[in-house]
Amino acid sequence: MKEWTEIYEQMRGTFAQRAGFVPSEGCDSAVRLYALAAELQSLLMQADWVLDQSFPQTAQGMYLDYHAETRGITRAAAEKAVGTLRFAAADKVTAACPIEKGTVCMTAEGVRFETTEDATIAVGSQWADVPAQAVEAGAGGNVIAGTVTLLSAMPVGVVQCTNPAAFSGGCDAESDEALRGRVLASYQRLPNGANAAYYEQEAMRYPGVAAAKAVGRARGIGTVNVVIATHAGVPDAALLAAVETDLQKKREIAVDVKVLAPTVETVAVTAALKAAPGYTFAEVKAGAQSALEALFTGGLLGKNVTTARLLTLLCGVEGVENVHLTAPAADVAVGSTELPMLGTVTSTRGLKRLNDVTRESSSLSMSAVMS
Repeated sequence: MKEWTEIYEQMRGTFAQRAGFVPSEGCDSAVRLYALAAELQSLLMQADWVLDQSFPQTAQGMYLDYHAETRGITRAAAEKAVGTLRFAAADKVTAACPIEKGTVCMTAEGVRFETTEDATIAVGSQWADVPAQAVEAGAGGNVIAGTVTLLSAMPVGVVQCTNPAAFSGGCDAESDEALRGRVLASYQRLPNGANAAYYEQEAMRYPGVAAAKAVGRARGIGTVNVVIATHAGVPDAALLAAVETDLQKKREIAVDVKVLAPTVETVAVTAALKAAPGYTFAEVKAGAQSALEALFTGGLLGKNVTTARLLTLLCGVEGVENVHLTAPAADVAVGSTELPMLGTVTSTRGLKRLNDVTRESSSLSMSAVMS
């Protein structure tokens, strides 16, 4: 795009050809040309922006949503992380301690979680586990175990809270690039009401479905299996039944559709991480775990996991100076209906001497479920 100064010089030259003289800087004519050149550049910028919004390859935000709607596609909304909160008394209680639905706990960073049902610490017990979810939707609610330790209002008899396991399943609204990929793919694999692309697209329309893979003739002629995954990973029975009911209404005549959960397989991931100066082992360990949890979502359904991707991911963690990936030793090839999911994470720490300066490093051993 032309700079306004270039536009001004062109206009000044044209003026000189027509008027027979070059307007001097600061004169009334020059000032008018300056102002007009700036306005013309603004119009050119706006025209370029409008042109970008006219094509799904370059559209952004709500304008990309409009392109998606023409293909029957909707941007996936943000989802809340879910998990369990544990409320504990100082000792075994002699009278029931009620915990109301909506009780809020939070992390030290202020990420808030609320219970989703009423619960009670029963007589003779010291603690109770209660289903909970993040107050706000988004990936920020995916926190590791033992980090939700603050209570905004202490229930009577309760002295502490924690999350015995990680909160998971939270995701941000679908990004422009992810949505753009689905829109463009819909042109490459046109659904016709009968092919795999049709069943996959219809399954993806259902709330909570992050990925879908249709397999034709899975159980013989006239059968279709649709494997789905949620952002958190494996869908529950209720979601499977709901999507199957929906697809049964939209299927072809004489076609039997089944909706299934993906197959889960396990692979070990081992990496030695070295913390950069100014960062602690605990910080890089938590960052590595969070990064891996963000990678292993339902969106990996049927996708290979490469060592290059794992190495790049860990190298990008804030505070990590260097990484030595030892497992997997080679890329992990997965089937179209298999899903990778992160499993247990264990870590050890050690010290390494470099240039007579003792620096902190860590060894992080990770067991992951890969498809």
